[in-house]
Amino acid sequence: MQSYTIGQAARLLGVSPDTARRWADAGRVVTHRDEGGRRLIGGRDLAAFSVEVGQGAHPEDGEPYTSARNAFPGIVTAVKLGDVAAQVEIQAGPHRLVSLLTREAVEELGLEVGMQATARVKSTSVHIDRT
Repeated sequence: MQSYTIGQAARLLGVSPDTARRWADAGRVVTHRDEGGRRLIGGRDLAAFSVEVGQGAHPEDGEPYTSARNAFPGIVTAVKLGDVAAQVEIQAGPHRLVSLLTREAVEELGLEVGMQATARVKSTSVHIDRT
């Protein structure tokens, strides 16, 4: 069975290694040590824990209610406004997301280069939430 280091688990969970370490220290996820002394998380344990973490995300955590499940928090890197439509680019870690939406939506959200935003992907559409 595959095991993951704390750093690998953190990347898969979308949190910092410090957060993953704190969760392990608190006993929220089971770890074991390899022959080199590194803490590892078993693949099945990490899979179960990732479902638990995903189900634990609630709007009171600062997240809006939404049906979109794939959220990419990042920074707005480009806003191109047309007469009716607009194009917004967000860099979310290694991911560049581009959304085509109405100019009115961009103006209502007040989207500008340099501000934080979250791209939410559902099917082939990218939804933008201002954070």
